[in-house]
Amino acid sequence: MQGVKMLKLVRIGENGLRRLHCTSRKRAAISASTRLEKSKYLNAAVGTAAKLEHSQKRDYSFIHDSHYMQATNAEDVLFDMFKNEETGLISVGEFLANYKSQYRSDLASIQAPVHNSRLVRFYEAHRGFLLEMQNEHRGQGVASYIPQLAKMNPEYWGVSVCTIDGQRFSIGDTTIPFTLQSCSKPLTYAIALDRLGPEVVHQYVGQEPSGRNFNELVLDHGKKPHNPMINAGAILICSLLKTLVKPEMGLAEKFDFAMNCFKRLAGGETLGFNNAIFLSEREAADRNYALGFYMREHKCYPEKTNLQEVMDFYFQCCAMEANCETMAVMAATLANGGICPVTEEKVLKPDSVRDVLSLMHSCGMYDYSGQFAFKVGIPAKSGVSGSLLVVIPNVMGICTWSPPLDPLGNSCRGVQFCEELVQEFNFHRYDNLKHATNKKDPRRHKYETKGLSIVNLLFSAASGDVTAMRRHRLSGMDMTLSDYDGRTALHLAASEGHLDCVEFLIEHCGVPHDPKDRWGKRPVDEAETFGHVQVVEYLNNYALVRKTELENKQDECINNDNESCRKPPETAVQP
Repeated sequence: MQGVKMLKLVRIGENGLRRLHCTSRKRAAISASTRLEKSKYLNAAVGTAAKLEHSQKRDYSFIHDSHYMQATNAEDVLFDMFKNEETGLISVGEFLANYKSQYRSDLASIQAPVHNSRLVRFYEAHRGFLLEMQNEHRGQGVASYIPQLAKMNPEYWGVSVCTIDGQRFSIGDTTIPFTLQSCSKPLTYAIALDRLGPEVVHQYVGQEPSGRNFNELVLDHGKKPHNPMINAGAILICSLLKTLVKPEMGLAEKFDFAMNCFKRLAGGETLGFNNAIFLSEREAADRNYALGFYMREHKCYPEKTNLQEVMDFYFQCCAMEANCETMAVMAATLANGGICPVTEEKVLKPDSVRDVLSLMHSCGMYDYSGQFAFKVGIPAKSGVSGSLLVVIPNVMGICTWSPPLDPLGNSCRGVQFCEELVQEFNFHRYDNLKHATNKKDPRRHKYETKGLSIVNLLFSAASGDVTAMRRHRLSGMDMTLSDYDGRTALHLAASEGHLDCVEFLIEHCGVPHDPKDRWGKRPVDEAETFGHVQVVEYLNNYALVRKTELENKQDECINNDNESCRKPPETAVQP
């Protein structure tokens, strides 16, 4: 693709990039031997453009060969460092990944995030609520069956957001690490689907909500775990990864394999392992071992499965450590159909992501899954560490973290946040039914929403679709809206000769019969221009009737000297 290519990078935090416009131009290449290291210019990028250009000129002062072209501004230097030599374009994901490796904005305190209008609306709607929630749910218990989890500070509370185009902000305690616990289940399930395919995976594990406790000793009618989001299903998924995916790998290699897959989902961000949690969880795993042996009794595993190694691998996945910011990128990768928004790498197949989100929606919140799907209506997965992974498909990923848990094992603040989220925005799966809600849609600018409504109304009038216009009217739409030329639905209906639409607009919607557009044209003028005699007669007769009514009313006011008649008469009844 030729021509000008613009890359706008919006700053994150106080000292980030202001805004860089990287323009794709034909320029001579600067040899690798004379280029400065990327990190040097990333360091310079956070300063002012003037300082960067000054240092750039100084660093390039030794280049005199006429075959080289001296970069003249900050944008050119940055573009040269990151452009693809084959396509001549720059990768947004690579640039952001390198930039963030050098600078990380401090958003630990609750402050205004980025200067993106959609994220700002999201933030402003919840800032006060997040502050209030900081003081709520005190006294709620944290997970206690693992001693290390019981030591977590119940005051911790953080929320991180990552959109599918890589925009991010974080509020609260978002850089403190916690173990994934059950939030690892959709990730291991996704990897198994991607490596083995759904046909193989679902020979061993089902897709139904169990209707039982998440760790109950029970299988479905086919002698399989009900779904991968409960403990039995997650253990079996780990057995598939251990036995069927790269079976030549030992346990240590398989751990590295899983860790690398998780890092790719997170765009290479912070991911670790908590050995103390792993050891503690393995010691307190009587129920999980019971589930493991129960499934072995019913021959649920693939052949040559080493149950002890499978259990250790399951505990290792649960003991992997991340923070809110990392998990938000993972959620955004799922929201983006398997493409990491930070690196732009295709990590998962879209079909695998679809299956994962389907089960997160129906089974992701332990024994609260049904109510969560009913009230919130978006895919999510909780963990006993207090984390909550939330995916809004084609929009963004969210991670909340707060250790206090409700009786069902979900984060109290996390669940409340999600419920408040869908009260404010139309993220519920069925909020987008036509005319069903007046909630905000942060995915659209208010002018975009209004413009779309006007276009739909005008197209309905132009095509003579009275039924569609009736729906617009019943939804509370202002039927007098016009486009940028001042043309209303009545203009369009009259110019196309749709008498039934004209009658509906005037008699049922009470729109003015003689509005003028930019060129001073009235609906009757449009009808005359295009030879629609019936519409012309109707509008002229209506105008005559209205004129007669107004004159009679004025005469009555003069004769009766009625105080109420002294008000100027309205020319039309507004809807």
